Amino acid sequence: MTTGTGEQTLTIDELAARAGVTVRTVRFYGTKGLLPPPVIGPRRVGHYGQDHLARLALIEELQHQGMTLAAIERYLRRLPADLSAHDLALHRAVVASWAPDTLETVTRAELARRAGRELGDADVARLVAMDVAQPDGDGFRVDAGLLRLAVELLDVPLSQEVILAARTALVEHSRAAAHALSQLLRDAMAERDPRDVKSLSAHMQPLVLEALLTSFQRSLKEELRQWLSARDEEDGVPRG
Repeated sequence: MTTGTGEQTLTIDELAARAGVTVRTVRFYGTKGLLPPPVIGPRRVGHYGQDHLARLALIEELQHQGMTLAAIERYLRRLPADLSAHDLALHRAVVASWAPDTLETVTRAELARRAGRELGDADVARLVAMDVAQPDGDGFRVDAGLLRLAVELLDVPLSQEVILAARTALVEHSRAAAHALSQLLRDAMAERDPRDVKSLSAHMQPLVLEALLTSFQRSLKEELRQWLSARDEEDGVPRG
């Protein structure tokens, strides 16, 4: 089934499979108010969208960080009710960045389970090329923090070379930004007690990350707007 905007919807079984959780878990989150209700279609079948999938990913990430169900409820209540799947993915990226790097060795079947979808040989090869999964005996050494993002990139209609070049650009510029920000903090805290510096760093990290994500998102939107506007002018398309 698709919505009026052409978005593909999911049944509860499909949603659970894509999110890597059980149907019982989806229903439980729904009864706790962590997931908005589905759209009820013909024959009383509930249909879920990408925002449900993104919210499930955020909930799972918050649990992975050790947050209790009550804390997750409080966290989600503070978020605007109309956040898009893209906005929820940004929040998940901020939350995931709090965790230390996590590498685990998993089987091919477990890799697919965590990906929430079947993985063909070509898919696995792309994950390996993106350095998210590396062969390790009969299994794969997986960067758990990057796996969900990498799986989403499998469906992006860009070549592997373009994706890898984009990753290189992001890593280089994010390191430059991190270096500049850390230098500012070092200068500002040069005379402070080391314990105060550690406390401030822990407090500032999620704030700085969210600020970076927000500013990058807005900059990217502006770049794309200018690019599309320039293309329209070249093609003679009137600007509204």
